[in-house]
Formats: sequence, C-alpha cells, structure tokens
Amino acid sequence: MELGLTTFAERHAVGDRPAPNAGERLRQVVEEAVATERAGLDVYGVGEHHREDFAGSAPEMVLATVAGRTEHIQLTTAVSVLSSDDPVRLYERFATLDALSSGRAELMAGRGSFVESFPLFGYDLGDYDELFAEKLDLLLRLREDGPVTWSGKFRAPLRDTVVYPRTDRPLPVWIAVGGSPESVARAGLLGLPLAIAIIGGAPARFRPLVDLYHRALEQGGHEPQPIAVHAHGYIADTDERAVADFYEPYAAAMSGLGKERGWGPMTRTQFDALRGPGGSLFVGTPDHVAEKVADIRDTLGLDRFMLHPSVGTLPHDRVLHTIELLGEKVAPQVR
Repeated sequence: MELGLTTFAERHAVGDRPAPNAGERLRQVVEEAVATERAGLDVYGVGEHHREDFAGSAPEMVLATVAGRTEHIQLTTAVSVLSSDDPVRLYERFATLDALSSGRAELMAGRGSFVESFPLFGYDLGDYDELFAEKLDLLLRLREDGPVTWSGKFRAPLRDTVVYPRTDRPLPVWIAVGGSPESVARAGLLGLPLAIAIIGGAPARFRPLVDLYHRALEQGGHEPQPIAVHAHGYIADTDERAVADFYEPYAAAMSGLGKERGWGPMTRTQFDALRGPGGSLFVGTPDHVAEKVADIRDTLGLDRFMLHPSVGTLPHDRVLHTIELLGEKVAPQVR
C-alpha cells in the first residue's frame, strides 16, 4: 500500500498568527515534499486552487521544483481542475514534468470543489459537467500513440496532431471524486484509477461507491485499477498534542468554508466525532492513525492513502514532524 501527503499550499491566518505570504508557503511545501521522500513515503500531491487563501494555482511548477530535489517519490496533483483547463496544455505540462522527474508524474483530474477558475478562464458554470466530459475525452486521446484527430464544443479541433513532448509510458491519469456516483462510474467505464476525497462523515459510507466502481470496471472490460483516498489528518506524539495543534486551524478553515457554502461553524463536538473510530479525521498518535488507516484500507480496498495535514495552515515544523511520524511509525504498521 502506498502512503503519502497532499497539500493545497493553504495560507490561512490562525488566531494571532498571520497567514504566510505565497512565496514563503510555497517554499515550505517544497521542503515538506522533500521530507516526505526522506521519510520513505511514496507520493506527494499539490492541489490547484485560484483563491487568495491557497498558493497552489500552478501545481506543476511546484512539483517540477520538487522533482529537482527528489529521486523516487511519485508527484501528482490533488487535483488538476480539468474542466477549466486546456487538455493540450495540461498534457504538455505534465509530459514535461514526467521527463524532468524520470517518469514520476501523475495527473489527478477533477471538476474542482471551488468555482473561481470558471469565470477566471472564461467558462460558463452551466457547462460544468459537459466541460469535464469533453476535456477528459481529449486528454485521454492525447496519451495514445500516433496523431489525434478530434473535435468538440469548447475548443478548436485537432487534425492529425501529435502533442509533444511524448512520455515513455502513457501518462497516468486518475479520476478524483468527492462522492458523485456518476463520476465514480465514469472512472470505472474508462478503466482509470480512482481517488476519493473523504473530508466528512464516515468513510464506510463510500463502500457502495467502491462497489459501483468495480462493477463499472467489469462492465467496461478493464482490469482492476488502484483506488486512493485523500483525507484530513495530523499526527503527533500524544493525542493531547495532536488535538491542541490541529483543532484551532482546522476549525477556522472549515468554518470559513462552511460560511461560503451555507454550513454551520465547525464545533469541538463535531471535531471529536470525526476524530473517533468511524470518522473521517485521522488525528492522533501514530498508533491511532495507523489503526484508522488500516481500517479504511480494509473497508474500501485501498491501494493508496494520502494524508492532508494543513487544512488550516499549521506551523511548518509541526507538519515536518507529522511527516516524520507518518513515515517512521505509521507506515510500517499499516504495511
């Protein structure tokens, strides 16, 4: 089983601690990715957002910097907002990253949990689903050997076109989902790996979606594909320290998000329930987190688990310690 981390390069102010500027935060992200490889972990992911409170608007640039300082770790997005990007340029950027990293690039394609990129790049939110389906079709065509002839609604057609640089193997493309059965079925019918973002509720409730994915793979005539989970969490030497470090920034970030979406503020009671045995938060000692990771692995049949510590912006040194504990104490138990 692969283990790793993800980040959105969050820039939240927490209490009287100001938000880091974008340059400081991005340099921290690179150091955290290097520490992830040093800890013996398998994958590091950077998400794409186009907001003031996230510095990761160009994750390929961050991953290319990480590629120059690492040798083994897989480099992925978490996610790329395919609906508002150009598949040709996206393929070119990731093929370049794959070449720079000696074949370690992956692309997680998603529709995005925020909508700012749509007006920013001139797209209509009314085309949300159609944009993703069309652009995914073109992206997958571009991975194939030989010239591509393609036409669609949202970009100019291609006629006998080969996009460069080429990769030594088909560029890995995952479908990232937040719980939509239609998206899960699409991934299975296309024979693509599935990444599930679990940021609330009970992870066990995603089992029917995993079953749907396996049926869609079989219906599409495809071999089994990897399944990954991305989840919020934080590891410390004691439960008390983990809660003390994580609750305030997590609650501030989730309450801010909730205000945008009409949810109530995050409470300590909700936090404690999410941190419990059946909840979606992986917060506590290495033993506690290892037990929860092993449980969700067995429940959903996972091949990869990615921990997301900086939901709210945590101090850099504490994220580095979480990475160390994930690699040195959690990973051996889970494996």
